[in-house]
Amino acid sequence: MSAVTTDDIYTTNLGEVGPRVVFFHGLFGQGKNWTQIAKSLAPDHRVTLVDMPNHGRSGWTEHLDYVAFADRLAELFSAEDPVALVGHSMGGKIAMVLALRHPELVERLVVVDMSPVVYANGSEFGGFIAGMQSMDLDRLERRTDADAALAQAAPNTTVRSFLLQNLRRDGDGWRWQPNLDLLARELDVLGSWPEERLGDVSPYDGRVLWIAGARSPYVTDDYAPAMLRWFPRAARITVKDAGHWVHSEQPEIFQQVLRRFLAAGS
Repeated sequence: MSAVTTDDIYTTNLGEVGPRVVFFHGLFGQGKNWTQIAKSLAPDHRVTLVDMPNHGRSGWTEHLDYVAFADRLAELFSAEDPVALVGHSMGGKIAMVLALRHPELVERLVVVDMSPVVYANGSEFGGFIAGMQSMDLDRLERRTDADAALAQAAPNTTVRSFLLQNLRRDGDGWRWQPNLDLLARELDVLGSWPEERLGDVSPYDGRVLWIAGARSPYVTDDYAPAMLRWFPRAARITVKDAGHWVHSEQPEIFQQVLRRFLAAGS
């Protein structure tokens, strides 16, 4: 496993042989969230885990911009070595935009619990951000204090544990890795789909796997026309007993589905 910082983008690489697979995480995530799945693929794939802008160890930006993020991340790829690109949630939207604007870089695409549509309601994520911002980091002595302080904003233990992975020691104190001020200020952008800024693009003609959590509202029959408009070769799979974080709630099923898709012909 090796870590690389290319200007403002932090990546981790695993595996030395086989096709290249790249993972884009979602809101509040980090590339390392995909480590277990990456390790399972590494014997026969070259895997890259990317920290999205304003997350993990990657740099912060002044604005949230799916098109700008996709174009910046496209610089990590090469047309001579196109990738299988896997994106979850926010990372799924960035991955879709990248595939549309730079199709020569993406051999196939996996979109995890996200659709190419505008979502009007971001109140759940806004509540998480507000809860994280309201914590008095100077009064925290240990991580259990942070867990208790965030319990009201994030009562679900699994979700709260996921959010607290973003809390890091900074000298004698603590800091949040994500750019929370920006995320709070431009929450509506997170829910958007930049159709008017995609440019003169054609539908992506590569293979696409669209994975949904059965308990999640982010992939529904109502969104299928938009998905097929941009990605006409998309096949949809819905995973039972899973919500928005499909890959962490049903990791074994997710890995089986992913491996089958990666092994399939073009």
